[in-house]
Amino acid sequence: MKEILVFAGTTEGRRLSEYLAASRIPHTLCVATEYGELVLKEDPFLKIHQGRMNQEEIKAFIQRGNFAAVVDATHPYADVITENIQAAMQGMDIPCLRLKRELDGEQVSESVRYFDTSEACARALEEVEGNILLTTGSKELSKYCSSETVKSRLYVRILPSVESISLCVEQGILGKQMIAMQGPFTTEMNEAMIHQYGIACLVTKQSGRSGGYRQKIEAATKSGIPVFVIGHAQEENGYFFHEICRELEKLCGQAVKRNGILQITLAGIGMGHKNNLTKEVQDAIREADILLGAERMLAPYHPRLEKKPFYLAKQIIPYLREIQGKKICMEKCNVVVLFSGDSGFYSGCQSLFHTLQEEVNTGQLNASVRILPGISSVAYLAACMGEPYQDAAIYSMHGKPLHNLSRKIRREKKIYLLMSGVKDVNRLGTLLMEDDLTGCEVVIGYQLSYPEQQILRLSPGECCGRKEEGLYVCLVRNPNPVPGQLTHGIPDGAFIRDKVPMTKEEVREVSICKLHLHREAVVYDIGSGTGSIAVEMAALSDEIQVYAIEQKKEAVSLIAQNKEKFQLDNLTVVETRAPEGLSELPKATHALIGGSGGNLKEILQTLYDANPTMRVVMHAISMETICEMKEVISMYPIENEEMVQIQVSRTKKAGRYHLMQAENPIWICAFDFRKE
Repeated sequence: MKEILVFAGTTEGRRLSEYLAASRIPHTLCVATEYGELVLKEDPFLKIHQGRMNQEEIKAFIQRGNFAAVVDATHPYADVITENIQAAMQGMDIPCLRLKRELDGEQVSESVRYFDTSEACARALEEVEGNILLTTGSKELSKYCSSETVKSRLYVRILPSVESISLCVEQGILGKQMIAMQGPFTTEMNEAMIHQYGIACLVTKQSGRSGGYRQKIEAATKSGIPVFVIGHAQEENGYFFHEICRELEKLCGQAVKRNGILQITLAGIGMGHKNNLTKEVQDAIREADILLGAERMLAPYHPRLEKKPFYLAKQIIPYLREIQGKKICMEKCNVVVLFSGDSGFYSGCQSLFHTLQEEVNTGQLNASVRILPGISSVAYLAACMGEPYQDAAIYSMHGKPLHNLSRKIRREKKIYLLMSGVKDVNRLGTLLMEDDLTGCEVVIGYQLSYPEQQILRLSPGECCGRKEEGLYVCLVRNPNPVPGQLTHGIPDGAFIRDKVPMTKEEVREVSICKLHLHREAVVYDIGSGTGSIAVEMAALSDEIQVYAIEQKKEAVSLIAQNKEKFQLDNLTVVETRAPEGLSELPKATHALIGGSGGNLKEILQTLYDANPTMRVVMHAISMETICEMKEVISMYPIENEEMVQIQVSRTKKAGRYHLMQAENPIWICAFDFRKE
């Protein structure tokens, strides 16, 4: 098998060698210095040639070998070696692929000056006062050392190699002026060096992404010092890294493994204006190769590769698989997904995070995933008003129904509401007026953090008339909150009853206790009657979903009236004969059978088929129903069975006396289905 010959002088060259080795493709790497050889990993598919070669030596070396292709991965400023390679290969029937360095987007700054040559830059440095950080390496050091006024103020950042240090010594650079370190260097490390050595001007080449060009510009800008840049026109002929990999795949007839990793950041951007991002989120966006999110969020930013208006897992997962398999061929690719508000506060971030983790755990993606929080609009509005929010209830009307909002407002002194837009503000005003909550004050935060930001105190009527579309968060203040009960126990007389039978208060309380409800419960109240038990259950928690199932029209009407009276959006009235209508409802976690209409066996079978771990409570009054109940449940695997008989006596006034009047006794049977 023919080899690949790579002339390496860059990070990309070393990385290409690692990719070829991982793909078991034989190759020879030519490096100029001993240091270049030291930083390479040993591998059976890699041979290293160390030492500089002129044109004739390069030609002879290629002719002695058996190479399928030559890759020129030398530094973009190493013009001489590139010219020698091209001249040496004239007349050879071997493709020569020039690896182009992928440049970052141009940094816009008034403090950046550009020079065509190092000589021109050195002359300009004579007019600059203070210390100079030279990050162009040691090759052209002599051009900066020709002036003593410049040389004495130089701090030279070079590779920690004997050759680089020797060149510094030859030019009279003192040890304290040498910074011999191997990159890459972050913005923070560049800043630290600028401050450590009292740098007044930074000199760099337009060296692209892997040369850390952007990090240098950012550090200098943050430090308030000018940057002198020696420009270099990107050559027209050549291939970027991932294109080189594809060309070599064609020549070798086998795949070059793409072992790059996706570094995925899910970032909360707060209210949205870029000036109010946390520093971590700012840095993540600045480092992004790819940005994903809603178009409004992406608009101010320009990542290195591309941005896509994707924010749902069904859009993002296929896209990430595609770019990892086809587009990206680098050590890492920074992908940032933007979310409005705080990533952990009514955000779609958590759902995407778990989906991505599953992709990683199953090997579908080679990625790491992290979450960065943002500043929530609630925290921002509270800060603008100068008051805390730890004593407030917080809910979201954004993109989802909010159950029992009137009840929430009635019992809380402060409620923060995240809004979808002005329609939610109008809806809030209408609700406050219709439900006799006009004494409440509404504080709206409009376009928070943006230039058009407004914080207004409105009456419910003014909320109804609000027309400006935009981003909203609201605070509702209730001066006279009515604390909600911690326990169930609505008096019988509070229900609209008419002539429909109603389960008495004491029986309701025991039955509800036996159901063992939790906050996410989905409950069927079968044979609901007036809906008294359904109302009691729905009032326990806004998160509980209750379905009152009743076949009699008169009873259905009464349940609807009681639902309206107690303002319970999480109670749904279903007019049907059980079990026929149950299959169309969401799967229940709990069921109470107050009346079966003679279909107890069929109802239990339907419940068991829907959820074989359901908690069930049944009522029986007649002996026949008690016998049937015991017989029917023996047909199913159950556990935690309880059977109680309850009889309540109430006082009835007769003249000067209070007599006890007995209610009908009732049997209550409770159990859990057990899945076999």
